[in-house]
Amino acid sequence: MEIDGGEESREVNNSVMCQLSDPQGNSLGASMYLPQIVGPKELQQMVNKLLNNEEKLPYAFYISDQELVVQLGDYLQKNKVSVEKVITIVYQPQAVFRIRPVNRCSSTIAGHTEAVLSVAFSPDGQQLASGSGDTTVRLWDLNTQTPMFTCTGHKNWVLCIAWSPDGKHLVSGSKSGELQCWDPRTGKSSGNLLTGHKKWITGISWEPVHLKSPSRRFVTSSKDGDARIWDVTLRKSVIILSGHTLAVTCVKWGGDGFIYTGSQDCTIKVWETTQGKLIRELKGHGHWVNSLALSTEYVLRTGAFDHTHKHYSSPEEMQEAALERYNKTKGNAPERLVSGSDDFTMFLWEPSVSKHPKARMTGHQQLVNHVYFSPDGQWIASASFDKSVKLWNGITGKFVKVFRGHVGPVYQISWSADCRLLLSGSKDSTLKVWDIRTGKLKQDLPGHADEVFAVDWSPDGEKVASGGRDRVLKLWMG
Repeated sequence: MEIDGGEESREVNNSVMCQLSDPQGNSLGASMYLPQIVGPKELQQMVNKLLNNEEKLPYAFYISDQELVVQLGDYLQKNKVSVEKVITIVYQPQAVFRIRPVNRCSSTIAGHTEAVLSVAFSPDGQQLASGSGDTTVRLWDLNTQTPMFTCTGHKNWVLCIAWSPDGKHLVSGSKSGELQCWDPRTGKSSGNLLTGHKKWITGISWEPVHLKSPSRRFVTSSKDGDARIWDVTLRKSVIILSGHTLAVTCVKWGGDGFIYTGSQDCTIKVWETTQGKLIRELKGHGHWVNSLALSTEYVLRTGAFDHTHKHYSSPEEMQEAALERYNKTKGNAPERLVSGSDDFTMFLWEPSVSKHPKARMTGHQQLVNHVYFSPDGQWIASASFDKSVKLWNGITGKFVKVFRGHVGPVYQISWSADCRLLLSGSKDSTLKVWDIRTGKLKQDLPGHADEVFAVDWSPDGEKVASGGRDRVLKLWMG
């Protein structure tokens, strides 16, 4: 087909020079002219073709962290983007399954006689545990939505709980610094209380199952300034991580085998786990570090379990499946860490690459209470005492949008497994579900009679649990 010069120039005028790129910034193919009528559907076909995907996968497309949901020309016009420069279009793989937004309270379960301080679903999403100011841990049957076991033995408030990623153990930590390990199938403790910490437990994190299966070791952080590694089988503390000069407020066991601790001494320390040697110190915060999150956290928490509900016949098989899932989530990029602080700021780190932060994230007007990466590591959400929840790019640390609607401090957040929805619980007694794509409130969930301290979205995406000052546990469904 012959085109005369005039038509050719008109064609080019209606086209935009674009470069497709993955979220890490790696280009896919050469930059090319795309007609302005191209939209997500056409881009989807192009990316699948360029990546030689046998099975067509779903992708979302972003220009400067804004999702492209219309034709290219409409987007450029609306956002007044200059077509003189090459437009970078970032393609982001989407979950192949969709999570329904929770919209109703399916049950309100009484049982605890004091505030519910922590809630956590098991890695396969089939069981739920809660810790309370009444000194008990409770395990709930999610099919009948009734209490299954009440686990007694602590002498003080149960501040935190953590499931082992193989689902075989549940550990709880109390205000008096003691720990207990429970068998979730029977609700029985596996022996006496584990003692060593002199003040209350602030965090618990298990060694990832792709590094060690069956799960045996976990790490705890405490107000006493130490973190300790424990062995469930030996039932004792095997390594003490000493070095912080004030309370350790949070701890994460990373997928690369390192442990990260955040402290009121304003530092984050990185430890190796064979001898407990300090290998790196991350400095930058001007006040207490309150919260840490890893870009691989969802896959570390769920280990070998995914939305297919597959069962594994051996620990080795489980380890293999977990390693495959971890590598797929992590890709070729280093594991990222985000920290939130009393200084109102957050930092994004790549601890295996540098002791200097990748980005300083500012915008909150009050202390940052909780930070959390989306399951695919592409987003970071932050909850603050300034009553807002903010969304950031999980790779660059750039601010994306703010979710406003809470009228009190936001205590805790949790993601849906498909990364499309975000849940927050607040002092204002409500839970709210936010739509990541539109930036709007998807569902307002009132019902608690007082502040909501703890929220969790089950890893399989089917249920949400919440607990707070009103002593009841609420389950929410789609």
